[in-house]
Amino acid sequence: MYGQTASLAFKAAEEDVNSDLSFLGGSKLRIMISDAQRSGFLSIMGALQFMETDVVAIIGPQTSIMAHVLSHLANELTVPMLSFTALDPTLSPLQFPFFVQTAPNDLFLMRAIAEMITYYGWSDVVALYNDDDNSRNGVTALGDELEERRCKISYKAVLPLDVVITSPAEIIEELTKIRGMESRIIVVNTFPNTGKMIFEEAERLGMMEKGYVWIATTWLSSLVDSDLPLDLKSLNGVLTLRLHTPDSRKKRDFVARWKKNKTIGLNVYGLYAYDTVWIIAQAVKSFLEAGGNLTFSHDAKLSNLKGEALNLSALSRFDEGPQLLDYIMRTKMSGLTGPVQFHRDRSMAQPSYDIINVVDGGFRQIGYWSNHSGLSTVPPESFYNKPSNRSSSNQHLNSVTWPGGTSVTPRGWVFPNNGKLLRIGVPNRASFKDFVSRVNGSSNHKVQGYCIDVFEAAVKLLSYPVPHEFIFFGDGLQNPNYNDLVNKVANGVDFDAAVGDIAIVTKRTRIVDYTQPYIESGLVVVAPVTALNENPWAFLRPFTPPMWAVTASFFMVVGAVIWILEHRTNDEFRGPPRRQIITILWLVHMSHLNCLHHGENTTSTLGRMVLLIWLFVVLIITSSYTASLTSMLTVQQLNSPIKGVDTLISSSGRIGFQVGSFAENYMIDELNIARSRLVALGSPQEYATALQNGTVSAIVDERPYVDLFLSDYCKFAIRGQEFTRCGWGFAFPRDSPLAVDMSTAILGLSETGELQRIHDRWLSKSNCSSPHGSQSGDSEQLNVHSFWGMFLVCGIACLVALFIHFVKVVRNFIKHKPEEEEKDIPSPESSRLKKLQTFLAYIDEKEEESKRRFKRKRSSLSMNANSSISSRQV
Repeated sequence: MYGQTASLAFKAAEEDVNSDLSFLGGSKLRIMISDAQRSGFLSIMGALQFMETDVVAIIGPQTSIMAHVLSHLANELTVPMLSFTALDPTLSPLQFPFFVQTAPNDLFLMRAIAEMITYYGWSDVVALYNDDDNSRNGVTALGDELEERRCKISYKAVLPLDVVITSPAEIIEELTKIRGMESRIIVVNTFPNTGKMIFEEAERLGMMEKGYVWIATTWLSSLVDSDLPLDLKSLNGVLTLRLHTPDSRKKRDFVARWKKNKTIGLNVYGLYAYDTVWIIAQAVKSFLEAGGNLTFSHDAKLSNLKGEALNLSALSRFDEGPQLLDYIMRTKMSGLTGPVQFHRDRSMAQPSYDIINVVDGGFRQIGYWSNHSGLSTVPPESFYNKPSNRSSSNQHLNSVTWPGGTSVTPRGWVFPNNGKLLRIGVPNRASFKDFVSRVNGSSNHKVQGYCIDVFEAAVKLLSYPVPHEFIFFGDGLQNPNYNDLVNKVANGVDFDAAVGDIAIVTKRTRIVDYTQPYIESGLVVVAPVTALNENPWAFLRPFTPPMWAVTASFFMVVGAVIWILEHRTNDEFRGPPRRQIITILWLVHMSHLNCLHHGENTTSTLGRMVLLIWLFVVLIITSSYTASLTSMLTVQQLNSPIKGVDTLISSSGRIGFQVGSFAENYMIDELNIARSRLVALGSPQEYATALQNGTVSAIVDERPYVDLFLSDYCKFAIRGQEFTRCGWGFAFPRDSPLAVDMSTAILGLSETGELQRIHDRWLSKSNCSSPHGSQSGDSEQLNVHSFWGMFLVCGIACLVALFIHFVKVVRNFIKHKPEEEEKDIPSPESSRLKKLQTFLAYIDEKEEESKRRFKRKRSSLSMNANSSISSRQV
């Protein structure tokens, strides 16, 4: 097929180049064709014959096998070799510098397929291919591209070379294997002869039905475009790709010209064959215009070789081959396939593909792929002038008709139909058997428990059956190590999944995939507790001792400040000391009951200010006290020296943990608790015994276990809050599609309430009349730190009021006392103690009396002064 198309395209290109004699400066391009009849040996012979005729370039070979062989010949004789069908990604220009691929190599084809697989959400594919360089290396490239996208090739079905397959026996054998496997995504990278046989046998085996996905590489689109016999109805739903060639007038004219002399349909490789001839012609033209001469010489290495039949010395070395190769790589033209240009790594510029769906005996294009923009429903050339955008939201394809006539995207996998059940590992627990346990008197595979019921209920919501068997892990004498169970799932040797009370922790998520958590979990601290409500002094508990001390002190301080401010002006603050003390305590204590009434007992502005501020403080403290006391009296309060994980870390007591739990490693690695402090416990009975006899001061375990433990043992309680957040899930191997479907099913159970009903059936029980499990610890006492701001404001107000009052009193004392001293204290040598006593007496004296006395003295002084003046006048 490729040879027939290429030979016609070569002749057309030769005619067009030679139609203008001036194009090559009067020279003509001559194309010699050798039909190797798909034989590797004849390919070698044909190449050797060409080398005897002073050729400037070789087009071919058709297959990558021969490209690897003949490229060594091209390297030695420096003859450029161009191929548009040998597109093996491993044909590196570093190894084969004179080999040029004039069509995008299969690396881009496999990248397009990998992005299609990712786009539809599949992760596991089967590759079916011939055992030749081109097919095999293409599949290797596909595996690499899939791995970058967290997908994989789960099975490689290898077939004999396309040229040697004479019967479908090997094909049937491989298809039968594939039919019994999990993946339903099959990529066929082969040649037309093998490809037709594959689909014929697949239809007979019922593998073209609903649920299968077939992706054929470019061989299928080329086969259909060539108008060769093919039953397209048997290929309904298959996806295939074709090298994209933009529409142009030059292309339309060539297609019309082709149809006039039609012996075979024009496929895309005919267009690349035509352009390949023009690439050489343009390079020769540029070489000649630059003044180059085409010369040939004998290779000295070959001349020294002797043989009776091989005339190797006749092979010519193209002296200007490197220069011509350089002109080829600098080609920049507009061909039938679109813009023709090479990158520095010799790859074609802007590789792209059409994505085609075989529907109802014909083709329907569903989109495009390009290395620049990815998947799209519009031609890729419309994106070339824009920045590349490969985001998932920018990837689009039109709807597809899949095998079986459905438009619903297949899931892409089924449970393997090989007679094997899904092997599910379950922990053979020695305690807390409500979660998972062996049914008494049953066979080894009969399991019951909360986790098992959740799993079975989720499986029932799936749209497909999940044949499975439960296999116990552990001896049942002690709880197994859950890390070992998860590792066996990751290895896939012993178990295909794990179901049970398996915590989702970071270390395990690196090797397996978990489902959506079906129960919340987290580590908590359990310790012995005593009830505090029956204490006759419980009314004191809302405040801490420092809080009581500070509050009482401020009562006295405020009382003293009020007395100082009011003593000289208010009669109620005078009299016997006992009466004054009672007045102070009564006023300060009762101020919050009737602000206005009792505030009127104070006549000074400063006193009222201090009292109002104190009133505000008292109201806040009283309301807080009332709320805290109410909470303490209505909810059972528990006391323990262990308040939570912080006090547990700072203490030196020993800590219990459940055998097999991740709590041990977490406390050592994350909380830096010494291993010597940890004690392994295996059952709720051991928990209770160790806590009661003081073997451990507390136990750290996951919340579901603790809740079950506290339902039977009422003298213990959870202290503090959960200090980790996680959950329990079912473990599957990495990238398992069943993990995703089971997660969806678990969400469905949660939304319908079935998950809660299963929980209540197994775990909602309690033998305690007043369960302590719901208590997270003592109600928080009110301390000084909570109210220091208000106390500070009140204290500052008292100090300011005292300062103002002191300044006022001192000013009045200085103003009044000089006159008194002149009369009452004539001696200038009076002691300082006498002055202090006088000042204190002044402060203790009522202000009105001081003013009256001051007025009397002023009047007396005035009268004495008048008498003295009269006597002088007389």
